[in-house]
Amino acid sequence: MRQSARIIVFNSDEEYAVTLRSDLLSIPGIKIVAEVDEPALVEQAVQQFSAEILFVHLDPIPDVILPAATRIASQNPHLAVFVASESTDANHILAAMRSGIREFLTKPVERELLAQAIEKVMSQVSSEVEVGPLVSILGTIGGVGASMLAVNLASELSDLAKNRPVAVVDLDFRYGQLGTMLDLQADYTIADLCDTPEQLDVGVIEKAMVKHSTGVHLLARPNSFGQADQITAAHCSAVLSSLQQMYEYVVVDGPNRFDPGGLAVLDLADVNLLLIQLLVTSVRNVHRILEELREGGYNLDRFQLICNRVGRESAHLQIEHVEATLKRKIAHQIPDDWKSVSSAINMGSPLIESAPKARIRTAIRELAERIANPEAAENNADAGKGKFWGRIFSTAS
Repeated sequence: MRQSARIIVFNSDEEYAVTLRSDLLSIPGIKIVAEVDEPALVEQAVQQFSAEILFVHLDPIPDVILPAATRIASQNPHLAVFVASESTDANHILAAMRSGIREFLTKPVERELLAQAIEKVMSQVSSEVEVGPLVSILGTIGGVGASMLAVNLASELSDLAKNRPVAVVDLDFRYGQLGTMLDLQADYTIADLCDTPEQLDVGVIEKAMVKHSTGVHLLARPNSFGQADQITAAHCSAVLSSLQQMYEYVVVDGPNRFDPGGLAVLDLADVNLLLIQLLVTSVRNVHRILEELREGGYNLDRFQLICNRVGRESAHLQIEHVEATLKRKIAHQIPDDWKSVSSAINMGSPLIESAPKARIRTAIRELAERIANPEAAENNADAGKGKFWGRIFSTAS
């Protein structure tokens, strides 16, 4: 586990949203656990989410927003409150400092100063505030193998982590099949963790997790479509943020949509693996996804391409052609092995148990090792792409 800065963001200015997200997510280790746009919701978010920093954008009405920010700062001395504004009014700055607001940042905010302010806060936080890296796996077309990768990556990370627990979460709330792939039946699911607006209790979370023989703990999708419809973006963030405090790694199958719930996952993730296949439909979707993320202010360094089913005789595209088209490198390749995969799925057993010597299992193991030991990946001259893993997980231990 490692230290990480968890941030609640208040911003009611849509035009500033992209810039703000880009500034925050450009800093390694940042976790945006909640984003709210109504002043009345800020205090609720502070009560619901564990965070070290509250970032409040005062514009366009600093005279209205600042009193709310100062009240929260005085009532929550454990929370570092940052405010940002175009205003250089001495009265605003003085009022902020007197109330206990940690930083008053003048727009445009300098990223270096923001990073230094966050680092200062984290250096003063207890070393007990540690979170496990969150890895999300996004399929770029239907049936590309995201659920297969989620189950098997979690199993390999669990094996590498030894006695430290690893969680896998099914965010396909309607059709998810992680439980089937692990041959597990969950009495309680993610829906049962979404009934309370307060911070989640460890005991409640443990009750919902189902343990597999590999050591992986599954948080399954809801048992009914009706429950699936009740889960919101805030629920996703609260659940995943809590899991990161309990597990060495959290692997998420999803999001499979770019709605508010999906975007909340991307805000929290250390790395998002875009799983592609050598098909024109998949490559085109990747291009659309990356453009949408870029326009939304997301740090694209946290998104990496993983190519599945490499070596299929029916494939006409080549890796180098895809890389040239997308102007991005493929971070890792997983070979085609339908026999081993289909057998594992039908038996409800991950590859580490059902096909330990299969090439596909070896490839997923290598991916897990890159995540678990980024320093080795970075120093591996053969890999050629190791710098990414070291940059993303450089503070993991």
